[in-house]
Amino acid sequence: MGIKNFNIWYLSSLLISVAVAIPILTICAGFFESTSNYYSILKDTFLFDYINHSIILLAGVLLSTFVIGVGCAYLVSFYNFPGVNFFKWALILSFAVPPYIYAYSLTAFFENYGTAFSILVNLFGEGEYNRYIPKMDGMFGAIVSLSLSLFGYVYILTRASFHYQSQNLIDLGKNLGFSKQKSFFKIILPSARPAIIAGLSLVAMETLSDFGTVDFFNVSTLTTGIYNAWIAFDDLSLANRLSFFLLIFILGLFVIENISRKKAQYHSPTKSGFKSKTLVKLNKVNSILACFFCALIFFTSFLFPIIQMTYWTIIFPKHFSDLNLIELFANTGILVLLSCVVLITFAFISNYGNRVTKSKLLELLTTFSISGYAIPGVILAVAFITFVAWFDNTIVSFFGLGTIKNIFIGSILGLVSVYFVRFYSLACNGIKSGYLKINYSIDESAYLLGYSKFKTFTNVHFPYLRNSILLIGLIIAIEIIKELPITLIMRPFNFETFATTAYIYASQDLLEAAAVPSLFLILITSTFILITARYTLRD
Repeated sequence: MGIKNFNIWYLSSLLISVAVAIPILTICAGFFESTSNYYSILKDTFLFDYINHSIILLAGVLLSTFVIGVGCAYLVSFYNFPGVNFFKWALILSFAVPPYIYAYSLTAFFENYGTAFSILVNLFGEGEYNRYIPKMDGMFGAIVSLSLSLFGYVYILTRASFHYQSQNLIDLGKNLGFSKQKSFFKIILPSARPAIIAGLSLVAMETLSDFGTVDFFNVSTLTTGIYNAWIAFDDLSLANRLSFFLLIFILGLFVIENISRKKAQYHSPTKSGFKSKTLVKLNKVNSILACFFCALIFFTSFLFPIIQMTYWTIIFPKHFSDLNLIELFANTGILVLLSCVVLITFAFISNYGNRVTKSKLLELLTTFSISGYAIPGVILAVAFITFVAWFDNTIVSFFGLGTIKNIFIGSILGLVSVYFVRFYSLACNGIKSGYLKINYSIDESAYLLGYSKFKTFTNVHFPYLRNSILLIGLIIAIEIIKELPITLIMRPFNFETFATTAYIYASQDLLEAAAVPSLFLILITSTFILITARYTLRD
């Protein structure tokens, strides 16, 4: 690498990569540190339960999301039935409902003398209905809540894959004498395998990083163990050691996914060989069944929690009036605005640096820097606190500069910093996809006209990238509004968002009070998702 190439672009990307690497390195180093007696007790008692429950939860959610996501994607992509155009976009609204909020709705409806009991009493009079109402709690409740909130990852990626499948593949199955079922399992499903694996990988990441749902249902997983080690025991070493086990899970998933992708070979038809699919019109009975299945998923994943939260808001109006909505909107807006500015700015720096320097090293560094999204938020938060504490106690104290803990721990700056590591990949990949649409000949023409690199960026690149910036901002906003563990751990004292307010009320068994912030959170994220869908779900 020549000296002339080592400029601000190399330095910026290097710093970004280091920022993302710090949590991983901190966790790995922390594993070998001495811990308190809590770890010995934990190892002999609950550690196996943490690992075992995490595996069971992951298996249940992956199986459920596979069936729901692939099933819905297959129906709306290959068949014509009443409401199919509505369900194509309506099914993604499940993203608006965080798993922990779905858990509140599920519990409230099925608990003893809950909403289901009240409905039965109103319909049939007094009776012992609780014995017939299924209980949605514990591991089963956590699997249901996570599955109906996360299946959208599998649905949207699988649907995209199905959409671009050629009719030639379907015709091939017919020529071979395959039934519809055999064609699905032998041709259609294998061709969509990369998309399905990608969707399931995202589901796995979200499941392993979930805190609000498993904590509410009192399911002991590695995530709850990490949080309790930090909050309950004030033991960062123990939290880091547990984080190491969770990190092993994550890395294991990456290895399995990469091996699976390498072993699979797929053929993508050229444009000339592509033939658009003809949607199969179902008969009356099958049309009803297909419509019912999609409607059931849409209702249970999106309408059900909204109805439950709206019901509570209406019958308990006091909780609405007691809530400081202006403060919650302001706090959430501040986090979204600051995070968007920081993330998009750094994403521009890295991508523009790659474009003007065309360096393989810089490209490698940028690729590494987007790995933060795969790391659960609770790990990033604990690792960030650990690193700041180490840096303060060694480097800062060595130079006699006082302390920096108050600047980064329990502050908006620290909160946005962890958001940055967690969601940088969203911004970086979004800007990169926008840059791929700008031909390098445009840059060369601008240079010939006397434009500097900076002027080329402001006058040429930026207008092309405005839609990408809007889309990235919307996606980041959705993620931050729903984010819980990072916000819980890193937020300043008495700084609450819709997510943390709902969690605090629910953790105190005040589900009726949690309804109002939960409802607002769902409505806000639904709006952002619908706007985003305009750009991402075009047939």
